Amino acid sequence: MTAPLPFDPPGSRIEVEEGRAFTPRFDANGLITCIAVDAHDGRVLMLAHMNAESLARTLETGEAWYWSRSRGELWHKGATSGQIQRVVEMRTDCDQDAVLIRVAVGGDGGCCHTGRRACFYRSVALDPASGRAVLTPADP
Repeated sequence: MTAPLPFDPPGSRIEVEEGRAFTPRFDANGLITCIAVDAHDGRVLMLAHMNAESLARTLETGEAWYWSRSRGELWHKGATSGQIQRVVEMRTDCDQDAVLIRVAVGGDGGCCHTGRRACFYRSVALDPASGRAVLTPADP
């Protein structure tokens, strides 16, 4: 990315928590957590990470771009699957170290690489008999 990034470095705690400047706080790996939710029904679709470039591209294009930690590269969500995520709204949390995007999903409306609509398709619970954590399907 050759253009300057569209956000400033973090300021004081008061500026970060109460100011109008978007000053994302990236972690030691240069990433910020992003939660994607369906703009229509509010369902949590997926959790991913963005670096400065993917966050800037998301803001510039209005479509979700992420940083793939497993592949070590930018990832335009839906570029191959057709499940483009059009950003309806982006929010940040109080200390600007996470973002939430409300998206309209293209293609078949799915988001998960398993073919499901959302990545959060299992419930986690403690099995009283064994004392072990177990997974059960949360979606039909």
